[in-house]
Parts: sequence; structure tokens; C-alpha cells
Amino acid sequence: MAYNQEEQEQLDLVKAWWDQYGKLVLLVVIAALLTFAAFQGWGYYRHQQSIAAVTLYVQLEQAQRSNEAKKVRDVAAEIAGKYASTPYAAMANLAAARAAYSTGEFAEAKTRLQWVIDNGRQDEMRHVARLRLAGILLDEKRYDAALTLLESKSAGAFSALFANLKGDILVAQGRPAEARSAYQFAYDKSGPDSPYRNLIQAKLDALGDAK
Repeated sequence: MAYNQEEQEQLDLVKAWWDQYGKLVLLVVIAALLTFAAFQGWGYYRHQQSIAAVTLYVQLEQAQRSNEAKKVRDVAAEIAGKYASTPYAAMANLAAARAAYSTGEFAEAKTRLQWVIDNGRQDEMRHVARLRLAGILLDEKRYDAALTLLESKSAGAFSALFANLKGDILVAQGRPAEARSAYQFAYDKSGPDSPYRNLIQAKLDALGDAK
């Protein structure tokens, strides 16, 4: 195929550019393809992880319905061990903590709840874990540790529940004025349809004009 002089000059420029930058272009293209493949592979991996985790979680729920506390704890341990990056790990540990508590395994219950607090990826899960762990610490009369758990500045929708439990702890410590303040905050934060509202009001009434 014949080229005129202008076309030959353009072709020579392209060849020169390719000689200088061709390898770099190929490397960039290969890197982009590898990145895309890795992203797709990671997405597939995470999808497979979620499927495996939810399959185990179904088994956990079945064990819950059958009151098989040990199986609940065993399955939860497997989910947390193999699929900690999925939301099912926190859900499973919350269920396992309840199962452990029901059978008097309080140390395990606390360990499971602490795992959710430290590793849970959703604020709601961590808040639930804090509330339950603080409740256990209240039962153990470890009041200061329980209060520390409830010192959350971003409890959001859980603010009323945090304040209510804080009031219970303060009452147990013999600090009625502070307890009343906590209960009042809980009452003000709870919605008119909240099932806890009447209970909080009863606690306020019981304290009277605490000083």
C-alpha cells in the first residue's frame, strides 16, 4: 500500500510515539484490566461469603427456635470465625450472647457482646451490645464499668434506652437526683408510642422530688 508524503510523516510520528510510549501504554492497560478483574473477583468473593454466612445464620435461627443454646453458640462462633466481615457475624454473636446468658455462661455472654462492640460494622448492633453488656455489669454491681459503656455521644435512636439504663444504675448506686435526671431525659427522648414511656414515668414517680 502506497502512502503520500504527508501520510508517511504521520505514520512515522505514530511509530516514533509508540516506540517511546508503547510499553507504558500496555502496562497501563494491563494494570487497568487486572484492577477490574480484582474488583470483580472481590465482589464475587464477598457475595459468596454472604451466601455462606446467611446459610449458617439460618441454622442458628433454627437452633434458637429449638432452644438449642449450645448449637446457637457453636454456629455463631463459626460465623464470626469465618465470615467476620459480614453483618451476620455481629447478629450471630448477639444471639450467642443471649443463649450463653440463658444458661448461666455469663463470661461468654460478655465476651460475645464485647466482640460486637469492637467489631460490629453497624452502629445499631454496637448499641444493642452496649446496652446488654451494661445490663450484665449492673447485675454484677460493676456500676462504674456499666456507666462507662453507656457514655455514648451518638446513640441516636437508642438515646432513651441508654438514659433509662443509666438511671437504673444510678439508682443502684444511691444517686437518686442524677437518676431522676437520666430518667427525665429518657422520657423526653422516647416517643409517645414507645412501650417504655409508661415504665419510665413510673420510675420518675417512684423517685419523687429526688435530691
